[in-house]
Amino acid sequence: MTLKLTSSAFQDGTTIPRQHTADGQDVSPPLKWTTPPPGTRSLALICEDPDAPKRTFTHWVLFELPATSTELREGVPVEARLPNGSIQGANDFGGVGFGGPSPPPGKPHRYFFKLFALDCTMALPPGATKDNLQTVMEGHVLEEATLMGTYGR
Repeated sequence: MTLKLTSSAFQDGTTIPRQHTADGQDVSPPLKWTTPPPGTRSLALICEDPDAPKRTFTHWVLFELPATSTELREGVPVEARLPNGSIQGANDFGGVGFGGPSPPPGKPHRYFFKLFALDCTMALPPGATKDNLQTVMEGHVLEEATLMGTYGR
């Protein structure tokens, strides 16, 4: 079984619609994935831009997604704790939740949405960083799926 991540807003390798960027409504895109593998206890999601100046820029950190979930609807609230028990971590804009693409003028950037099926839950507080999450996930990833979109100005 292979975990697959898709969006009804854009296909892998294509342009992320403006409404999901800082130039639009800055709402998270809808995401859908296949059933996680057996043994999955939670899911985590990271969105990052490796083309940002100076360093990889983190746009979204989300963890403690229920293992039974298979989607995130468009416009996930920018709140530390979500009704389904999920927790949002810190983005590099200085907040929690999704922060849409906001690249400098020039060549389009790539935005990688990475979903992780984990054999554990994360003992992390709201606002945890991508580095915090990656440290705790180490050795616990059962499967990973990636969806990449682009955006430029």
